[in-house]
Amino acid sequence: MPTERLQKIIAAAGIASRRKAEELISSGHVQVNGQVVSELGSKADPETDHIRVNGKLLHGGQRHVYLLLNKPKGYVTTMSDPEKRPTVMELIRGVKERVYPVGRLDYASEGLLLLTNDGELAHGLMKAASHVAKTYVVKVAGTPSEDAIAKLREGVFIATDDGKRVKTGPAGVRIVKEAANPWYEITLIEGRNRQIRRMFEKVGHHVEKIKRVRYGPLTLDVPPGKFRPLTLHEVSRLKLACTTGMASAKRFMA
Repeated sequence: MPTERLQKIIAAAGIASRRKAEELISSGHVQVNGQVVSELGSKADPETDHIRVNGKLLHGGQRHVYLLLNKPKGYVTTMSDPEKRPTVMELIRGVKERVYPVGRLDYASEGLLLLTNDGELAHGLMKAASHVAKTYVVKVAGTPSEDAIAKLREGVFIATDDGKRVKTGPAGVRIVKEAANPWYEITLIEGRNRQIRRMFEKVGHHVEKIKRVRYGPLTLDVPPGKFRPLTLHEVSRLKLACTTGMASAKRFMA
């Protein structure tokens, strides 16, 4: 078998996402044939080389699993939580393979969350350049003006977690329920932490509820706290969404 990059081999084995695999390599937690390998770009043959991650021998690729979870409010999107809050992993029962969340929904948000052990797909979906559209329904306090909505569609400057100011990309915004505290459907082609909350705060409105209802070709169709495996057709469409770029995203936002 031809040699492959170590991070790709580790991701294919379901040990971690490609990004996490790169961190494991750089920090000296990976050995090939008894030697520590810490240089990114190093290659190995998964069939003939003995590869260990944190001392554990890799036994080749495992069956890939793809799950769609309806994350309830009050769960964190991590494998574990130092504050002992409930994690989404507590909802994934009866699955033998170790899966990981793709991206995140914050503690107060709910809706569609993808989990998988396919490190290659996870890496592709989390790259900003993939432009996979994500759609949310959002309840806000007060009614934004038409000018405020226009600004959201065009992009506004928001603060990031590290204190930088960035301009959000174009967003699809349409009202779905008119009320004193209306509901909007928001479609993004990027996924910064707390982005929707910060966007509405920028135009003077607090977000009361957020639910993600679509992720690329996937639609939320299970009750809160429940999950289901993706079909082969859904997996194929999700992989295609990673490669078709902006044109695919614009179709979902139309």
